[in-house]
Amino acid sequence: MKTALSEIGGEDRLHDLITSFYDRMETDPSVRALHRLHFRGHGLNHTRQTQFEFMCGFLGGRAYYRERFGHMNLREIHAHIPIRAEDADLWLQTFDAALVDCEMFGPAVEKLRATLRRAAHMLVNDVPDWRVEADEVASEQV
Repeated sequence: MKTALSEIGGEDRLHDLITSFYDRMETDPSVRALHRLHFRGHGLNHTRQTQFEFMCGFLGGRAYYRERFGHMNLREIHAHIPIRAEDADLWLQTFDAALVDCEMFGPAVEKLRATLRRAAHMLVNDVPDWRVEADEVASEQV
């Protein structure tokens, strides 16, 4: 059966892509805003694995994430994270750069980009920004 996952080269290529994406997040200062969103979570090592597991199922492969967590509801997964439109755009730009790093091009990749763009912007929410929250607490203590 042909899936989006098989069209981009299977699990090994997806793993390379996710690795490139998170390597960029950890090393590129321009992506610091994304990196900080993981500070209150389980950390990037956990996120690397769960992102791979989620994307496998999302792309029509084995649903590792669903097997472990019982669902693949993107909104529920991200409900506690303050995601602004600029965060979604930065995530997409970073993912695009990882696709280029991995030399992944073609119709299947363009379809993936379009799907991820819709998904990322669907996650934009009004959860209070952690940075703003921390700044307010600090100013109240002064």
